[in-house]
Amino acid sequence: MYRAIKVRIYPTPEQKTKLNQIMGCSRWWWNHALNLCITTYRETGKGLSQKALNKVLPKLKKHEETKWLADCYSQVLQSTTLNLTKAFKNFFDKRAKFPKFKSYHGRQSAQYPQNVLIEGNGIKIPGGVGVIKASIHRLFDGELKTVTVSKTTTGKYYASLLFDTGQDEPETVITGTVTGVDLGIKDFAIAYDGEKASKYSNPRYLAKHQRNLARKQAKLARKKKGSRSREKAKKLVAKVYERMSNARQDYLHKISRKIVNESQVIVVENLNIKGMVRYACLRQRNRKLAKAISDVSWGMFVNFLDYKLKEKGGLLVEIDRWFPSSKLCSNCYYQMGEMPLEIREWTCPNCGMKHDRDSNASKNIREEGIRQLLAGGTTVTVGGGTVSRKSGRNPIFAPEPVKPEEATTRTSV
Repeated sequence: MYRAIKVRIYPTPEQKTKLNQIMGCSRWWWNHALNLCITTYRETGKGLSQKALNKVLPKLKKHEETKWLADCYSQVLQSTTLNLTKAFKNFFDKRAKFPKFKSYHGRQSAQYPQNVLIEGNGIKIPGGVGVIKASIHRLFDGELKTVTVSKTTTGKYYASLLFDTGQDEPETVITGTVTGVDLGIKDFAIAYDGEKASKYSNPRYLAKHQRNLARKQAKLARKKKGSRSREKAKKLVAKVYERMSNARQDYLHKISRKIVNESQVIVVENLNIKGMVRYACLRQRNRKLAKAISDVSWGMFVNFLDYKLKEKGGLLVEIDRWFPSSKLCSNCYYQMGEMPLEIREWTCPNCGMKHDRDSNASKNIREEGIRQLLAGGTTVTVGGGTVSRKSGRNPIFAPEPVKPEEATTRTSV
């Protein structure tokens, strides 16, 4: 099993110059190789393999205009080639978008596939860089596979260490609490585990830093392009964004860790976040809604839940985004016709049960997730609630309810 850790590094001015050159070479070779692949495909209808791209490197190093590539550590360029071919494979397998060209103004990085050592409180980088001071707070037992050195837009340097621990991934076991999580904007998340609903507030980091960000951006707009003062102003704007990003990720890590520690199976909706943002932008009255959706980072939160569940042998279940979780009464399963966003509480006209919009949705999401597991032939033992077929859609091939005494203690999926 692979485990990674990201640490802050503090290179000297000479090491910064060397790392910047190496990251610049890696970026240039990525763009050149990507352009070469696109051109070759247009002319011949065929792409270039990793081996074919690596054969181009010796010629470029001997050419007068690109001989500076010889000063770069060769394995960094070969690793860039490998990453590009993986990006194309992910694109053709429909797991990612088409590879993009890298910008000089964005985040810079370079990957070292081997010959990197950890020496005390430093990391020894090959290729003439030497030992860089690092803030290493923990390490994993195992073989160090790759080290990716990166530079942020604010000028900070980091190293991502990838370890192969040699351990097998834990088997997925569904014995414990099943939690339904409804993601929102008024409240960031509402988690229902069969007994109680827990609400987690939305920090609204963008709103907190909006005035400071607007002030910094106004100063940046007044600076002359290409001047040193503009570069300083641009760095101040980047620092505000970095502060927001760090605070947001810290909050998401804490909330996801708390929910994962209390659950074995977590059910969420498969939301089309990009579509929601695009739709909110098109509607004139919901102009601010797009910013609010982007600020909460639902996609990042679901990714955190997924990998943390895999580490403990848990399971993340995603239900259909069109499931009427908010319109459905969790008591009698009566489905309302319309449910505008401004309605936060409502009463079921069929049974008279009063519902909080988000808490009711989390209950329905949990029951729909259980129904999907049972429909897929998975036997579920639920802590904090009884397994039953509860959904508002009444599918044709729905399984029969499972009694508590019939549930087993372990299953594999």
